Amino acid sequence: MISYLSAIGTANPPHRLLQAQIGDFMARALQFDDADTRKLRALYRVSGIGHRYTVLPDYGRANGDFTFFPNTPDLEPFPSVGARMRVYRQEALPLAAAAAERCLQQAPEVAANTITHLISVSCTGMYAPGLDIELVNRLGLRPDIQRTCVNFMGCYAAFNALKLADAICRADAGARVLVVCTELCTIHFQKHHEEDHLISNALFGDGAAAALVVGTPTGSRPHLAMEAFHCGLEPDGHADMAWHVNDFGFEMTLSSYVPKLIQRGIRKLTDDLLRNLPVQLADIRHFAIHPGGRRILETIEQELGLSKQDNAPAYHVLREYGNMSSATVLFVLRELLGGFAAADAGAPILSFAFGPGLTLEAMLLRVVV
Repeated sequence: MISYLSAIGTANPPHRLLQAQIGDFMARALQFDDADTRKLRALYRVSGIGHRYTVLPDYGRANGDFTFFPNTPDLEPFPSVGARMRVYRQEALPLAAAAAERCLQQAPEVAANTITHLISVSCTGMYAPGLDIELVNRLGLRPDIQRTCVNFMGCYAAFNALKLADAICRADAGARVLVVCTELCTIHFQKHHEEDHLISNALFGDGAAAALVVGTPTGSRPHLAMEAFHCGLEPDGHADMAWHVNDFGFEMTLSSYVPKLIQRGIRKLTDDLLRNLPVQLADIRHFAIHPGGRRILETIEQELGLSKQDNAPAYHVLREYGNMSSATVLFVLRELLGGFAAADAGAPILSFAFGPGLTLEAMLLRVVV
């Protein structure tokens, strides 16, 4: 038995901002002097990001016109967790539903009421009754659909959701699993001057992605067979990438040491994934790598002998959207899935994602046409 990634849909909120525009907002919000502002702008310029999307229009406005942050010089009183979760409850559903609807539009032979399982993924907000139940009602899914929530795992969470979908479909060839990743990272801006906060503020954007996983291919479009998964841990990175709930939102720790940790573990992760498979790294021409940041992509290229062209889908997603946590790797896979033709049948795809722990996830897929 094997499972197939059948369709992917994505969605972003309406506010699309230039990276430099967000950098200027951050410099003003942090009340930086001229020297620190120049340093911050340099960080944003070399990020590899051109645009990011956000549910908050404030990032593109001047102080005095804010609708979420206080219109005070120091943004005090700074928004509480409760205020941020109210935004999440308001904005997550329409974004998640748009991604799911676009996914299902690509598979018109799969009616919404034939979906057997729903897996919702998020690390940027929680409430109950939650997004999963709201999606059932919005999309017209069956009330007896089997629901699972994958929460607070960060950027690699889509892999855990796909692993679960894979297990379901391997057990039941008739299963149809809808995975929906929804992340509103920008509602958690933290007003700290430490380097890891400056880095995380420079990278994350908002987006949602939905994937349909089936036990039997449907329709005539290309599918991606999910052949194998492997997870690795770099315990030395436990404090270098973390995600905590604090009084004024969810606080991301993302140190500049993360690329070095990935550099140390990526070759072993790849070898462990491929060890018992009839494919070698040299055979792989398609890559779907989570663009956690420009330096992470460059580190992986160096360690695995990849070119920037090999990594083009990841760079495109990073440039156009930034890092959208769990949804991001599905954006990259969508870039690939839309471009396959009959000549690509059987081609292997190597995919990676990374997150708190430090967790390293790998997956091998194969094109089915």
